[in-house]
Amino acid sequence: MKNTGQHSFFDEENRLIKLAKKKDPLVKLSTMIKWEKFRAIIEKAMKKETRGTGGRPPYDYILMFKVLILQRLYNVSDEQMEFRINDRLTIMRFLGLSLGENVPDQNTIWLFRENLINKGVIDKLFAKFDRYLEDEGILIKEGSIVDATIVEAPGQRNNHQDNDQIKQGEIPEDWKVNPNMLRQKDTEARWLKKNGENYYGYKNHIKICRKSKLISRYKETDASVRDSQAVEDLLDKSDSHHDFYGDSAYSGEQIAIPLKKKKIRNRIHEKKYYC
Repeated sequence: MKNTGQHSFFDEENRLIKLAKKKDPLVKLSTMIKWEKFRAIIEKAMKKETRGTGGRPPYDYILMFKVLILQRLYNVSDEQMEFRINDRLTIMRFLGLSLGENVPDQNTIWLFRENLINKGVIDKLFAKFDRYLEDEGILIKEGSIVDATIVEAPGQRNNHQDNDQIKQGEIPEDWKVNPNMLRQKDTEARWLKKNGENYYGYKNHIKICRKSKLISRYKETDASVRDSQAVEDLLDKSDSHHDFYGDSAYSGEQIAIPLKKKKIRNRIHEKKYYC
């Protein structure tokens, strides 16, 4: 059939059908997880005091939680996640979005995650999600890989004096006396210099299931924390008698001793280990 260059109403649907036949893993994940089971936990955490007539949230809570799940699966920043949602039909289908709808931007993603963290429920949500994966036989403990990714905070537009005080762990005086300004500033993020580049934000420390490539545990810190300092928080009983992989950032006695104590086989390499 000759390609006329014209697009029909069914082009998007037909493309998604073809992708599904290629065994898109997000289709299985979407149908396997009982997503509505997470709604009550999220709604309770996101509930605010009533302040007159309010509208519906700009994005559905389950949609936003799915975004956080995708970030764990792909280990990407908020900015990269926004790009991938816009770029990939399979991700849009997983989130229940069509091409004509707006997608969450990086600030929306960051704010949603921060609200869940501040209410102390994000670990509970991911633990519940992991139990679903284990029950379905997808998350199987056969060794782990650890890594860390820098997650830059949204642009702050601070002056040099403000940045110097933030580096020292201090809050600028003009922010303290201006609550509206302080609410818009991220005072918990920190600076990191890596490969000659400066970054302001956080680090996402992850432990990946070697077999499934899914993230089984994670810890978020400010960017100044060394990769090796977060390892013990990533370990659990399921790691015993299994292999543990990491790059040179995880070498040394600081990591070797707790691994030996927990009977975890140390497979840390000078170069990153890729399955």
